Amino acid sequence: MLQLRSLLLFAAALGGVSAFIGPGATLNIVNDNISPDGFPRAVTLAGGPKGGTFPGPLIVGEKDAEFKINVTDKLKDKTMNLATSIHWHGLFQKHTNYVDGPSFVTQCPIIPDHSFLTGTYWYHSHFKTQYCDGLRGPLVVYDPKDPHRHLYDIDDESTVITLADWYHYLSTEAPAIPAFNSTLINGKGRYPGGPEVPLAVVDVKHGKRYRFRVVSISCDPNFVFSIDGHQLTVIEADGIETKPLVVDSLQIFAGQRYSVVLNANQPIANYWIRSLPPDQGFGNFTNLAILRYDGARHADPKVDPTVPVVSKLPLVETNLHPGKAYPGGADININLDVEIFTVNGAPFEPPTVPVLLQILSGAKSASQLLPAKSIYSLAPNKSVELTIPGGALGGPHPVHLHGHAFSVVRSAGDSTYNFVDPVVRDVVSIGQAGDNVTIRFFTDNPGPWFFHCHIDWHLDAGFAVVFAEDVPDVPSQDITTCELLPLLPAWGELCPAYDDFVKKGNHT
Repeated sequence: MLQLRSLLLFAAALGGVSAFIGPGATLNIVNDNISPDGFPRAVTLAGGPKGGTFPGPLIVGEKDAEFKINVTDKLKDKTMNLATSIHWHGLFQKHTNYVDGPSFVTQCPIIPDHSFLTGTYWYHSHFKTQYCDGLRGPLVVYDPKDPHRHLYDIDDESTVITLADWYHYLSTEAPAIPAFNSTLINGKGRYPGGPEVPLAVVDVKHGKRYRFRVVSISCDPNFVFSIDGHQLTVIEADGIETKPLVVDSLQIFAGQRYSVVLNANQPIANYWIRSLPPDQGFGNFTNLAILRYDGARHADPKVDPTVPVVSKLPLVETNLHPGKAYPGGADININLDVEIFTVNGAPFEPPTVPVLLQILSGAKSASQLLPAKSIYSLAPNKSVELTIPGGALGGPHPVHLHGHAFSVVRSAGDSTYNFVDPVVRDVVSIGQAGDNVTIRFFTDNPGPWFFHCHIDWHLDAGFAVVFAEDVPDVPSQDITTCELLPLLPAWGELCPAYDDFVKKGNHT
């Protein structure tokens, strides 16, 4: 068994509502058949010793706990991907770049009957488009000293809400332009013409205040999230605290997370929880769950869900504060033009040798690293400004940076710049034509870090680059001795095992 000690965690994260495990546990990656919207299909799932779930089991722990999650590949279904890797989304992995998870960037995939022990946030497969087959799940790191603790009474596994798209076909058989068949809230939903399977229910008691942790585990669409008859107070975005902001709806993109406080002060009844994909319209998908007050009938809300609800107080990203933007001129300025899933004219094509392994083997500049035209070198201790024009085909595109949170100094839909107190997060929409989303971060975390569209189909098509940060401080050494990184031999075993697996003609 491959083993690698995890690192200390340090920030609040978001998750889902499946049975919880952790902070020390085995996460089995398995094949199964499920029908969360009433349509049965083969899937790839994360789970414990009793099998997989969708969403994957909620992994929980407290701030500064040591997480030891042993990922074990038990995949057998050759119609889907057999290899896997897990990315712990939102965790910066400072000085532990090698457990970040993206295949062929920081590691080789895990093959069947092998395992790899590592650390945490919301998690999903980072191998091809495998997470669209179901391999996505949540993690929550609770902060006993949360400065917003006085705003809510309840924050546990019952208050985590996951939003997902769902497909009736395998990711390996996806059409040229994939389209989801239904949307799921906490792993349950319905599709047009399908059976009226039970919807997810979130229970509340009158007079209590709930911290709902809303996470989009979507492969593609963004959602407009709201709860009928209730306002929501946003207190956190992508693991970073914000000043409380009252809204009645919020648009959430693939990979983003929000914590919102709901005051259960309305008449005892059932209320629709809505997760509407923009441009899908009412009637195409139900996009529903139920908020049920203690004492209410076990029935659907009386409100017709096909009648549109007009948001009067939607979340506007530029209204989220505070943050730090490193005012003044940036040290490094990079413009990333996106067109048909290429970045600055080049699609990302996974190298046969992971970028981190190339660096550890002696490559020290972008010109020495593969894939060519997709590697950008960043010097240490510098302020980096990225500008990403919007309007690319298939948008709006949510882009995610590994290894860092960033300040959004210009948001989609806004032409102003905020260098004083912008929102800080790790996924942002680059918007539509005319937008020029601008983000800033500081290079204080050596290693190769993936920057990509979080619509998994677009990442697989090439919408990604790698920032090779402070390469001289990533140890150059013989990968077989690992004198400076004694934990690395387990990581080093992944590539030989994967290469041998492929050479034997196995489907990955």
